Amino acid sequence: MKKIYFPVVGICILLFSILFIPNTSHAEQGEIYEIGEIILNVRSEPSSSGKVIGQLVEGNKVEIFQKKHGWAQTYYAGEEAWIAAHYLIPVSGKSQQAKTDRSNEQVTITASNVNIRSGPGENHPVIASTDSGNTYNIVKTSGDWHNIELTNGNTGWVASWLTNNGTNNNAAGQSKKQTNSVKNTKKANGTLNGYTIVVDPGHGGKDPGAIGLGGIYEKDLISPTAEAVAGQLRSAGANVIMTRSGDYFVTLGKRVAISNSYDTDAFVSLHYNTFPMLSINGTSTYYYSDKDAGLATKVQSAMASTVPLASRGSLQANYKVLRENRAPSILMELGFITNPNDLAHIKTADYQNNVGQAITTGLQNYFSE
Repeated sequence: MKKIYFPVVGICILLFSILFIPNTSHAEQGEIYEIGEIILNVRSEPSSSGKVIGQLVEGNKVEIFQKKHGWAQTYYAGEEAWIAAHYLIPVSGKSQQAKTDRSNEQVTITASNVNIRSGPGENHPVIASTDSGNTYNIVKTSGDWHNIELTNGNTGWVASWLTNNGTNNNAAGQSKKQTNSVKNTKKANGTLNGYTIVVDPGHGGKDPGAIGLGGIYEKDLISPTAEAVAGQLRSAGANVIMTRSGDYFVTLGKRVAISNSYDTDAFVSLHYNTFPMLSINGTSTYYYSDKDAGLATKVQSAMASTVPLASRGSLQANYKVLRENRAPSILMELGFITNPNDLAHIKTADYQNNVGQAITTGLQNYFSE
């Protein structure tokens, strides 16, 4: 009798644990988060030594089922996977995931060579392309993306800011009509009359950029600098488009899309630099290809003769906002906010105005050739 009793008890306990004890490691429904890092490794276990089984990119949304020792559990390619929890941004409520039914509306494309994607985001594959002037029926909208009905009966997603019906289609509230009005303005050598310049203040919103001495954020220094630059350019006759006009987050893809949606003559991205060694200082201008090199040289030369910081020259770099931009494009590092001398200048209105003057002069010299 005893030989039967213990196995029976063991089986009963096992059945009870399976049927009545909840499985806490795999919740049926998790919480939605957004990836806040440019590239985030997906690992097989909650450890930095875990095998990398894939990668997620900034803006991707994931469902998290549990957190453990700074790691968050999700699923990747059907398998349990882990990602670093401190790179996750909570998506509050279901409203951000909701897709609004807009089946009675139409949308017109306002830019050339616009990608149509399989889903609402730049991480989804491109399935087709379209051009300015084409009109489509809207099926639904998700965030900044419209799901449109294609001529072959299928549907695809387009960025709303590249249409006449979107949150950022006028590039931070600026009218496309203003850009069109300068197309017929004579572009005179030595002036910026008739030229459209896109000014791109780096970072913003949830992305503070680099952190300098005293905990100062790069984004908080870039905003007044960008305003000073835009003011100088407008005074010289340029039509200025800002990729953002306040403290909010704009993806790299959207910055490029804004530039490509206008008849842009030059794109200037503004940043401040950092380095662990406090002695490193100076300004630099980056370009991607030969079409950008001349612009970088002219602007950096003007910086060297206008601002009181050392010049580190013009350098080649593979930045997305340069690589995917159709216009001549540069990315400027306007000084090191980890260098005491640089930062003392950078924080002043005089320095920011001098940066605006240097960029204006550099552009004038570039367009005069």
